[in-house]
Amino acid sequence: MKRFTLSTLAGAMLAAISSASMASSHREAPFITENPKVDATDFYLFRSYEPNREDYVTLIANYNPLQDAYGGPNYFSLSPEALYEIHVDNNGDAVEDVSFQFKFTKALGNAGAGISLDINGKDMAVPLKNIGPVTSTDDSALNFKESYSLTMVDGDRRTGNKTPVLNDSDGSTSFAKPLDNIGDKTFSQQSYDQYANSFIYDVNLSSCPEGAQDGRVFVGQRKESFAVNLGEIFDLVNTNPVGPVDGESNQLADKNITTFALEVPIACLGEDNDVIAAWTSASLPQVRVLDPNPSFTQPLVSGGAWTQVSRLGMPLVNEVVIGLPDKNRFNASEPKDDAQFADYVTNPTLPTLLQVLFGVKAPTVENRPDLVAAFLTGFTGVNANGSVAEMQRLNTAIAPTIKAEQNNLGVAAGDNAGFPNGRRPGDDTVDAALRVSMGLLCHLPLDLCTPEQAESGTLAYTDGVLQNAAQFDDSFPYLTTPISGATSDVSNN
Repeated sequence: MKRFTLSTLAGAMLAAISSASMASSHREAPFITENPKVDATDFYLFRSYEPNREDYVTLIANYNPLQDAYGGPNYFSLSPEALYEIHVDNNGDAVEDVSFQFKFTKALGNAGAGISLDINGKDMAVPLKNIGPVTSTDDSALNFKESYSLTMVDGDRRTGNKTPVLNDSDGSTSFAKPLDNIGDKTFSQQSYDQYANSFIYDVNLSSCPEGAQDGRVFVGQRKESFAVNLGEIFDLVNTNPVGPVDGESNQLADKNITTFALEVPIACLGEDNDVIAAWTSASLPQVRVLDPNPSFTQPLVSGGAWTQVSRLGMPLVNEVVIGLPDKNRFNASEPKDDAQFADYVTNPTLPTLLQVLFGVKAPTVENRPDLVAAFLTGFTGVNANGSVAEMQRLNTAIAPTIKAEQNNLGVAAGDNAGFPNGRRPGDDTVDAALRVSMGLLCHLPLDLCTPEQAESGTLAYTDGVLQNAAQFDDSFPYLTTPISGATSDVSNN
C-alpha cells in the first residue's frame, strides 16, 4: 500500500467531497437506553486550539443524551454507582496505557442534612433542588450538590498504578460539578456562563513526566454539541440523502448534554509516539440489588466487579455498523477484542439499505478495505498506529488550526488538524460516515479499492444539517452554555 501524507490525502478528498459528517451515539444499543446516565453520546479528541494551549490535547466525552432543558425537578445528575473513564493507547496495541477515571458523589444541601422549612411548627424538607438564586460564591439555597474525584491510571485500567489528580487551588482530590441550567431566575444574580466557568479547575497530574503535569478539567451541563436530522435519518432515511447540505433543521438544537472535558499536556499522553488513540467508557458494578427501603443516598445496593456498559471511540459505529443482536456486546467490549466484530465492517449493511431505499449502487468491494482503514486502522502515513481496533486516532505532530480557520470537512478540505485526524466539535461527521460507507475512498488514490467498485461513491450524501466551528467557543471546554430551562418572568419578580 502506498504511504500518503496528510496533504496528499487532503487534496484527493477535497476533489471528491463538498461537505462532511453522521457521528454520534445517542441511545445506540437496547440495554443502554435503560441507563441514560452512563450512555456516552459523543467523543472528541484534538490538539487544543485555544490560543497558547497548542501543547495540550483536549479530550471531551459527552453523556446522558437528549436532555430537555426544562427537565425538572431532578434534572440530569450523574450516577454515583458508575465509573466513567477516558482511555488512551499510546503504543498501538489497542490496550489502554493511560486512563482517567471519574467517580461521583451526591449530597443534600445544608451540610448534607437537606434544606427544610418551618411549616406550622414542623421542620419540613423541601422537594426542590434549590429554593433561591445560586451563584459561584453563594450556594446556600442549593439543596443538591454533586462532586467527583479524578484518578489517573498508568497501565491496565483495573490493576495499573493509580494516582489521584489534585485540585491546584487547594491540593484536594475533590471537584464540584455545577448545577444544571435550571433557568434565568435561579441564575438571576450571575450569568450561567460566569457560574459554570468557576467550575473549570486547574489540576496537577503528578504521575506525568516533569514539566507536563498541569492540566484542566470541567464536568457539567453544556448545550448539545452534535447536529443531526435525527428523526428522519432513523425513519428509513426519510429525507433526501443527496439533497442540500444545510437544508434541514438540527433536531438536537433544543437539547443539552453532560460534558466531561479534560485538557492534558501532549507529553503526558505518550512521549515516544506521535499518534495516540482514545475512547471513552462507563461501567457499573456487576451486581445491583434494589433496596426495598431506599434512602436519598442509597436507593440500591451494588457490588462486584466493574462491568462496562458503554463505549465510544469513532462516531456512529454502534448505530449504523454493528448489527442489532451485538450492540449490547459491542458496548461491553474493549478495542483489543474488536476482531469479533470485523464482519460488520467488511460486510456492511447500510449501503445495501440505501440501495434498496433510493436506488443508489452499494459498493461491490470485497472485504471493504476502505472501511477497515476508516474505522479500524487509520490511514497509513496519516494517523495509523499499528493497531486494528475501533478507536479515535490523533496525530499529535499536526499543529492545531485556530477556530476562525477551521474547515468542517477537516482533512478533506486541507485542514489536517480535523476529522479523521481526531475529531473537533465543529467537524461535520455525519455526512462523512455516509459517504465513506458508500465508497468515497474508492475514488481516491489510496489503493484501497477502485472507482468501478463504488459506482455511487462520489455522490454528496448528507443528512442536511450544518455543523462547524462557529457554533463553539475557542477556549476550554469549547462546548457552549447549556440552554436555560426557563427565561425570567419579570412580572413575577
